[in-house]
Amino acid sequence: MMPRYFKSLCGLLLAVAGSTSFATEPVKVVLEFEPDPANGRYLFEICARCHLPEAWGDNEGNYPQLAGQHTNVLMKQLLDIRSGRRDNPTMWPFVQERTIGGYQNLVDVVSYVATLPMNPHHSQGPWPQGTEEYKEGMQLYQTNCSSCHGAGGEGDNASYYPRLQGQHFSYMKRQAIRVRDGLREVDPAMAAVIKALSDEETDKVLNYISYLPVPAKDLAPSADWRNPDFE
Repeated sequence: MMPRYFKSLCGLLLAVAGSTSFATEPVKVVLEFEPDPANGRYLFEICARCHLPEAWGDNEGNYPQLAGQHTNVLMKQLLDIRSGRRDNPTMWPFVQERTIGGYQNLVDVVSYVATLPMNPHHSQGPWPQGTEEYKEGMQLYQTNCSSCHGAGGEGDNASYYPRLQGQHFSYMKRQAIRVRDGLREVDPAMAAVIKALSDEETDKVLNYISYLPVPAKDLAPSADWRNPDFE
């Protein structure tokens, strides 16, 4: 269940309107909201049509697992899509203010999604633990990814680093290809890492990530679990 009182911070980058006599500098404005669980559940009906009521996405990689993701990460992605910074034609109409509402509504829905239990059987890569490919992927992850995403793929809410635990292998591979091909803008450091890896190395590191364990407390009791809010 979502905590009745929970504070969520939403960082927004705004350009300050300045005169032509001096350079315009970006300013980070932090807004604080108290999420409304009931409204978040109501708003998620719009999202559940594609992301499913459980927010588990699909094994084919068309939709990510959103359940259990950090609130700031979810908020950043919605704002990036809303502003056009992240190109996602499918999502774009649904995140506009005229469709879903203002920042309060965004906070409500991401806070709801973040509390949903995660799929205990997300899609994983072809090389299970113990294989040489798995071990090579582990070394690549520790060298290139763990400093931001954490040793266990837990991510960092305050720094907007996504939680990778429990994410579908197929979805991660699809997004990595988009980044490599210049079709998705991400942090420059991450883009540099992905572009430096070969296709085989990318598959191995994503394979390793897909086997990172998710804490039992964050998992649904079984793959047959259904969100009771939508029964």
